[in-house]
Amino acid sequence: MLWLSGLFLIIILLSFATIFYMWRTAMQDRVISQDLYFKDFPEGFGDVRIFFISDLHRRIVADKLIEETRDKADLVIIGGDIRESGVPLERVEKNLLKLKELGPLYFVWGNNDYEGDFHELDATLLKHGVKILDNTAVSFESQDGSKIALLGIDDISEERDRLDLALSDCGNEDFRILVSHNPLVKKQLTPEHHISLVLSGHTHGGQIRIFGFGPYQIGSVKKEGDCIYMTSNGYGTSAVPLRLEAKPETHLFTLKRGTETEIGEAVEKTY
Repeated sequence: MLWLSGLFLIIILLSFATIFYMWRTAMQDRVISQDLYFKDFPEGFGDVRIFFISDLHRRIVADKLIEETRDKADLVIIGGDIRESGVPLERVEKNLLKLKELGPLYFVWGNNDYEGDFHELDATLLKHGVKILDNTAVSFESQDGSKIALLGIDDISEERDRLDLALSDCGNEDFRILVSHNPLVKKQLTPEHHISLVLSGHTHGGQIRIFGFGPYQIGSVKKEGDCIYMTSNGYGTSAVPLRLEAKPETHLFTLKRGTETEIGEAVEKTY
């Protein structure tokens, strides 16, 4: 019986060690820097640098993350789920104030953003000068007159998405970026939409994966045709503050003109 007691103790210790490891993983601050090349990217913009973060949920953005990414982005895109049920607006404001240090903020709604009073969240975002892309688009123009459109749609799982409205808000821009919290937007896209880059989150990369298997695919950056699709593992967690084989991540993308549309090498830093 003594050996059974010893085995039970080992199992308990291993369980605690595993949970602690999963918690430490979930609390990592990880930035993935990557150059993205597009053959239709307007030369008049030079390079455009985007900091992308999604699925904050209950996390507070770390000061170290802000320090390490300061002056490295031209704009910041929040890909939805900046909060969930039970997260006070004060925490949302704290995160917005930190992210504003990196650049102007753009936001799309995620499913968890609708938990609680989303009208209060909407007012908080506007108070801090966040541009909300709710089935709308904004246009940027370079000195030579070339244009980039940034489109954002409302959440798909809440059935509030209207890609048609976002597209109708576009003009004759030379290059289009689409932000959707849910990567399922891919099923709605056709070559006629002329979208060159799609940025999404929502899946958390499965959050907890066992031997490579999880409820969702791991985050990725993939090229299909002349479009690049990015799905992020996200920054926070849902249900439990644990991750396994699906590390949290934020992204620094540098958009460049290239002879072909292609994905550059990813450089990862963990703080």
